[in-house]
Amino acid sequence: MGTRRSESQPLLEMTKISKRFGSVRALENVDFCVAHKQVVGLVGDNGAGKSTLIKILMGVHHPDEGEIRFEGRKVEFSSASQAREAGIEPVYQDLGLVNALSVSRNFFLGKEPVKGPLGILDKRKMDKACVEYLTGLGIRIRSVNESVAYLSGGERQAISIARSMYFGAKLVVLDEPTAALSIKEAQKVLDFIVDVRKRGLSVIFITHNIYHVYSVADRFTILERGEKLGDVDQKDVTPEQIMQSISTGKRQWN
Repeated sequence: MGTRRSESQPLLEMTKISKRFGSVRALENVDFCVAHKQVVGLVGDNGAGKSTLIKILMGVHHPDEGEIRFEGRKVEFSSASQAREAGIEPVYQDLGLVNALSVSRNFFLGKEPVKGPLGILDKRKMDKACVEYLTGLGIRIRSVNESVAYLSGGERQAISIARSMYFGAKLVVLDEPTAALSIKEAQKVLDFIVDVRKRGLSVIFITHNIYHVYSVADRFTILERGEKLGDVDQKDVTPEQIMQSISTGKRQWN
């Protein structure tokens, strides 16, 4: 039986991460960490380095310098699938859902349970597990047999996050999760993020909407042209100070 990792140490630690693409400096000595049961807002203007940092985390790019530790162990992911196997799950704007398939088929997409010697899809098991898990998280949908094409944007986001949790994600990366959603739907997603944090999940929240991330984040990391402008707890900064910091490239908090 393995040793249980202490929650006193960060879930994720990225230390002195640097990355260049030819003559372009994408990241320079960036430190980034996420604690257990924590929502971290990763913010900055276009070209700040947010996407590059996440792609390094997911094994899409390899850092020129720096070290990544996850659950206290040094990791060197060579692909996104390796990062997912470790428990890091990205939920991108397109969500990776297939409109032609039902909710339950999308929930188990790529990990479908089968039965019998012929490996027949166990649809009953999928439907039952999907209903029970979504209900347990407070996600209400009309039917797990309904095509996801008919779901609202908020429902689609919730299902994508719930799917990550079901398959053992410990850290979820949300890329603009409230973009293109109505005010009501965006609030549902934000409420769900707060709920899953209480259930033990950690979240990296990437967005241009500072007011949305401010309402759920415990802490912010602000990037500016490939460098870290700073880390600040939510209680020590206002949304306006964050936006001013991004626009000026200078810290606006004490």
